[in-house]
Amino acid sequence: MSLYIPAGYRNIMGSVENTEKAIKAVKNMFQDNLSAQLALLRVTAPMVVMTGTGINDDLNGVERPVRFPVKDMGERQAEVVHSLAKWKRLKLAELGTAPGRGIYTDMNALRPDEELDNIHSIYVDQWDWERVIRPEDRNLDFLKKMVRRIYEAIKVTENKLYVEFPQITPSLPEDIYFIHSEELLQMYPGLTPKERENEIVRRYGAVFIIGIGGELSDGSVHDGRAADYDDWSTPNSDGFNGLNGDILLWNPILESAFEVSSMGIRVSPESLERQLAIRGQEWKKELFFHKRLLAGMLPACIGGGIGQSRLCMYLLRKAHIGEIQSSLWPDDMRIACAAAGIELV
Repeated sequence: MSLYIPAGYRNIMGSVENTEKAIKAVKNMFQDNLSAQLALLRVTAPMVVMTGTGINDDLNGVERPVRFPVKDMGERQAEVVHSLAKWKRLKLAELGTAPGRGIYTDMNALRPDEELDNIHSIYVDQWDWERVIRPEDRNLDFLKKMVRRIYEAIKVTENKLYVEFPQITPSLPEDIYFIHSEELLQMYPGLTPKERENEIVRRYGAVFIIGIGGELSDGSVHDGRAADYDDWSTPNSDGFNGLNGDILLWNPILESAFEVSSMGIRVSPESLERQLAIRGQEWKKELFFHKRLLAGMLPACIGGGIGQSRLCMYLLRKAHIGEIQSSLWPDDMRIACAAAGIELV
């Protein structure tokens, strides 16, 4: 467990009731803004998938999914999703969605191996989205265009929120800054990846870090990313590898970089083959999802997840994600938060 208590923290919404009203406003506003920016249709998504299909997100490959047997399916194992990164691509193929259009959904997940702190919970809620693209859109310029549209949806939400709750003064910069994780390593070679993020996001306010998951020049990776959804290995026009990344905002309450989204152009059959080989996971090629992708049965896509509680936490100037969502917290964390005026729901 890790906990940061901001000095002099107070709930600027005044009460838990007002916070709940503002949470509803943020969620309604943002999903409408996101849908308009990216031409997305809302769809219903599963909370569980069958084990052994390759549909669940493996995250960093070490996190354990919550598994259970299904009585009426011959005790076959099912598991709670970590995210819907691969399920969405299957859904787009099923719907026959045309390039330039896509889907979004409310994704609810359980990640029991998370280290609980101000921004991490075992309960994860995201807007998961996915958009069909043309093969020629698999490039860095297109990725940046989609990032700018998402960032615009966040800014519009912040400005609309200010109209209803004037205590929330807009603070996001006009533009989002782009940098590759290798460039960040060269700028701050003596710092850890999280320390590098703090330095660059403190400077620019809103940053998209490109190339999450690929090996850097010192043999490290900036952060983990599974081999079978984001493309982190294809050479791009900036002279580096990767067509994916993370959106980070400067959080003045926590005095740190604050990730609100991970996203990217998805793997092609060629980059899937390459990334599975890099990770020593060629055995996955026999799984349901991977076989369909390698056979060319799934559309070219871009997609990602945007944390619902994370975005509410940022826009409502909260110190702890437990002020937004109802989850499980250690007793000593609850006691420390209560003493600091942080009201966990």
